[in-house]
Amino acid sequence: MTTIGFIRHGSTEWNRLGKLQGQLDTDLTEEGREQARLLGMRLAKEDWAGIISSDLTRAKETAQIVSELSGIPFLHTDRRLRERKYGLVEGTTAAEREERWGADWKLQELGQESDGDLWKRWSELEGELIQNYPTSKILLISHGGFIVQILRVLKMNHEDFLQNTSLTILLRQDEAWELQLYNCLAHLQ
Repeated sequence: MTTIGFIRHGSTEWNRLGKLQGQLDTDLTEEGREQARLLGMRLAKEDWAGIISSDLTRAKETAQIVSELSGIPFLHTDRRLRERKYGLVEGTTAAEREERWGADWKLQELGQESDGDLWKRWSELEGELIQNYPTSKILLISHGGFIVQILRVLKMNHEDFLQNTSLTILLRQDEAWELQLYNCLAHLQ
C-alpha cells in the first residue's frame, strides 16, 4: 500500500502579493521558512520513508528544512512535481490579468499547460512511485495548482485552494487512491 503525503511549499513574497508564480522560480519568505520548520517538527513524530520535491526553489527549500528537522531523508527533486505552467500570466496579479486579457483570461490561449499535459506528468510519476515504494509512505513537496488539479481528476477536491505547507494524504488501496487527510495545518496552530 503506497501512501503519498502531498505538501504545498511554504509562503513566498508572491503568495503575499497575489501573483501567479507558475514555473517562475521564487524564494520562501521568512514566514515560509518558519512554516516549513513547524511542519518538520510535526513530521518528526510520523513515519515517512522519504521526501521528493519539485525542483523549484520554493519547494526544494521547504523540503530541505522539513528533512533537516524531521530526520526524513530528502531523496531527490523531480521536475514532474513542478507547478502548472501558466505562460504569459505568470508573475501577474488577478487585477493585472483582468486588465490585460479580460475577465475570461482563463479561456484564452496564453501559453498555459493543459490539464492533459499536467495529468501526463503526474501519471508517469505515479507509476514510478507505486512501483518503487509499494508499501512506503512518501512525501511529495509541490505546488497548489498542481496538487489541486491532481485531486480534482481523482475526484477528491474539496476546494480550489491549498494553504502553504498544508498536508494532504492519499492511500493507494485496491488500485485506487483514498483521501485520508486534506489541507491539514495542525502544525501551524
